[in-house]
Parts: sequence; C-alpha cells; structure tokens
Amino acid sequence: MNYKYKLVAAAVAVATLAGCSGGAEQRRQANQDFNYLKTEPLQAWNMPTNAQPFQVSDYAIPARQFNGGVGAAVDIRPPQQVLALIPGARTVKTEQGVVLLLSKPEELSDIWGLTQKVVAEQNIALVSEGANEMVTDWVTWTNADEDSEVGSRYRITRSAEPSRNSYQIELIDWREGGVKQPVTADNKERYSTLMTNLITSRYDQEERDRARLRAQELVKQIPISMGQDRSGLPVIIARAPYSVFWERFPEILGQIGFSVEGRNRSQGEVEVKFKSQDDEFWTELGTKPIMLDSRTYNILLGDLGNRTSINITNADGKPITEEALESMVPVMMAAIERDNRK
Repeated sequence: MNYKYKLVAAAVAVATLAGCSGGAEQRRQANQDFNYLKTEPLQAWNMPTNAQPFQVSDYAIPARQFNGGVGAAVDIRPPQQVLALIPGARTVKTEQGVVLLLSKPEELSDIWGLTQKVVAEQNIALVSEGANEMVTDWVTWTNADEDSEVGSRYRITRSAEPSRNSYQIELIDWREGGVKQPVTADNKERYSTLMTNLITSRYDQEERDRARLRAQELVKQIPISMGQDRSGLPVIIARAPYSVFWERFPEILGQIGFSVEGRNRSQGEVEVKFKSQDDEFWTELGTKPIMLDSRTYNILLGDLGNRTSINITNADGKPITEEALESMVPVMMAAIERDNRK
C-alpha cells in the first residue's frame, strides 16, 4: 500500500508503506462478495397452535436504528494512529477530531507557533485566524487509497486556560474530486489524524535538530584527565556523556595519528591503527609524542553517566602501560582545542 499525501500544489508529501497492492477499491473493501445484502428481510415468527412461547435474550438484537455503511461502503483500512512524537503528550480522539494534551504550557506555545509556520510555508490559506483558533481553506491530499483527489478543511484550536494545555485539529469540510461531500466519521478520524501527524512529525524533526546543535556545542569543550575505573585501574576520563563523546571520538583520533578500522557502539569498542608521527607534527600540536608503537590497538569506552572512560589494549588484549595512557591525555586535549579553533 502506498500513500502519498500532497498538501496544496505538492508542497508537502508524507509517505508510508505497507504490504498490499491493487486498486483503491481493493485497498478499502473486503475481499469477498456482498451477496449478504440480498438476504430476504426477516419475517414475523408464527407460533404453532397450542405452543408456549419461550425465548432468551442472549442473542437478541436491540430494536433500534443502526447507522453505518454496509457492503462496499465498509472501509476495512486500519485506523490511523497519532504518532507519539511529543514526550509526555497524551492523545485523545473525540467526535470532533484529535486532541493533544501537552504536559507544559511552553510545549503548547511551541506547537502553535510551529503550526503557524507550517501553514505559511505550505501556502495553506486561512479563512480566519485568531489568538487561539485558525480555520484553513481547502487542503488537497493525493492518496492511492482514494478513487480521486480529496480535499479537507480544518479548524485548529488551542486552549485559552493556563491549566489546560490542549491542542485540537478537527476536519470540518470534505470534498472528493472537487465535489463537496458530507463529512463522515471515518474521514474525520483518518484525515484529522494525518494532519496531526504532519504537525507532530515536524515538531519532532525540529526538536532533533535543536538537540543536535546542543550536542555540538557541548562537545566543543571536553575536559580530559586521568582517573580510575571501578577496579582501581588507570583509565582516561572524558567529561562528556557517552552518546556525545562516541560521535566526536573518531574525529579526535584521526587528528592524533590513529585510523579507525571498526566500531561497535553497543559494546563501546573501537579498533584502531596507530602510526607514529614526525617531530614536526608534535611541535605543531604543542605536545610530546604519544608513547605507543605503530600497531593495532583496541579502545574500550565506558558509559559513566555524564562522563566516558577510555581504556586501551594492544592486539593481544593486554592494557597499555599507565605511562603510555597518560601520554594520550595532553595530546587529546590539544587536538580538541585545535579543532575548536577551526
């Protein structure tokens, strides 16, 4: 199954893949015939003479009007799920649409501002806009599950009460092939969710981008010193979280004569080859040479919370000397400082 949702003039595309094929009808309808629709209406039961009526209510069908599609009108597609991309947020689906209950007022303000940004970027016209509500003009979706291009209009609101950080997207108008149609419960649920996911996906991406920038700033200054592991053996300590230092470490190694041959993040292992550098290299770096021979080494990084331990063994698995380990400290610090000046 291939979805492609196009927001006004192909401005935005959201794609998902699943394992089915065929036309739009086959994607929406059950893979059987609808002969049951030809079933004769039920008739009143005529009791035989002298028979005593007896009945149980276990399988009784309530005598009331049931609303909903039958036959080809039944949509078998699984319901859309709101992507849980905002930490701490709770999703509530109502008859009006999708409601996000956010944990902080700042998050509500951020997602409201992001909605305004996305609306402007994608050239989505607004019929009306207020401090806590905006009503969109038609948004066009191209979807392989639909027989024709569909359009929808939305009312997007946020709570005005300081204690209720709610954000709601509601589908208020619907059209198919350019012709306005009644808004069904299925379409309201499906396309309100799709619009919500469009906003939350963008929110998640911008949060990831901000986190990456914060990490880049954090790793600019990484104090390096000698320390001890839990067994009392000497190790190098980098005062940066493991996840941050792991990304920066290969760059540091490359600047001080090591080439990375392989890495295993889950185990914290880095296989390297060291090549001795000439005196000019160390003079330029401003440190004494590393006390290692040109050969293969294994470096083991340990996660200590807000710090990372560094231990080095030779190809035979034996730790290098404490003196050699200590010689690495000023060299690594000099490499970090030089890289920060670039």
